Amino acid sequence: MTGPSPTMQTVLDRLATEDAGLVDPTTLRPQHGRALAELTNMRWNADLPAVREARNVMHAGLPGRWIVPEDDTGTDAILHVHGGGWAFCSVATHEAASRRLANACGCPVLTVDYRLAPEHPYPAGLDDILRAWGASDPARRWSMAGDSAGANLALAATLRLIAADAALPAALLLFYGVYGADFETESYRARENGPGLTRAKMMRYWDWYAAPTLRDDPCVAPLAAQDAALAALPPLYLNAAGLDPLLSDTERLVERLRALGRNDRFDRIEGVVHGFMQMGAALPEARDAFDRAGAAFRHITSTAARGGVAQQGGRP
Repeated sequence: MTGPSPTMQTVLDRLATEDAGLVDPTTLRPQHGRALAELTNMRWNADLPAVREARNVMHAGLPGRWIVPEDDTGTDAILHVHGGGWAFCSVATHEAASRRLANACGCPVLTVDYRLAPEHPYPAGLDDILRAWGASDPARRWSMAGDSAGANLALAATLRLIAADAALPAALLLFYGVYGADFETESYRARENGPGLTRAKMMRYWDWYAAPTLRDDPCVAPLAAQDAALAALPPLYLNAAGLDPLLSDTERLVERLRALGRNDRFDRIEGVVHGFMQMGAALPEARDAFDRAGAAFRHITSTAARGGVAQQGGRP
């Protein structure tokens, strides 16, 4: 499929109407762009999926949300790292997504507000995620998930844990992540102007987050990681959006993993744009993507329960 699916096109038409006259938030002062992104993302949280419990928490000094599905067994939990170009969004903008993730995976989700660029560039956000990870108690087996820049942070945090010989997540669920700063990939060239995310927006996000001299650091751009570090990763589930400038980032990561003999599941979701999983209230492909991720997570964790995986974590 070379263009949007019918349902994706319906959503894009809606956004064109609702956002008519709005400027690109990455062209504003960061605090103003952040406020605009917060406002426009909240439309996806108008009808929240039902869960057993959703409450505010302070975790490792970070404000967050603890979301528990009806079928929680008390075994697993997920630290969900929200996306937003390392500069925008929050636990509030990703409330519906976190609830869908909890329901799909059958375990609680913890999400936290980490420090945002450009006021707090690399490594501030990553340090916050690692602090949240390290503050967990051993009552549960923990995994990590993230979308877009959140996938970058979840993967970078795990690479940092590998380097420190620390306990790793049981699984990583990585949704349409940004893993490198090469703006000449096939997907960047094909989707330079969107729809949705554009190359210019992504370049501004990168400039806010990390100077060019830092972009060979695998904790900034995980595609720079050595083979040994990638081989040491816990089981992964990855997806990518077919109309996303970042598509090649995930495909390159999958190629690296395959070359190492790994068989991590990868779903390329055709006909959808970057950030589509935020749109679950309006987009069936988003709801299906959560179901796929949940099925992969349940498979990974059930296999780990039979074979044994390093554990960390608990209730916030």
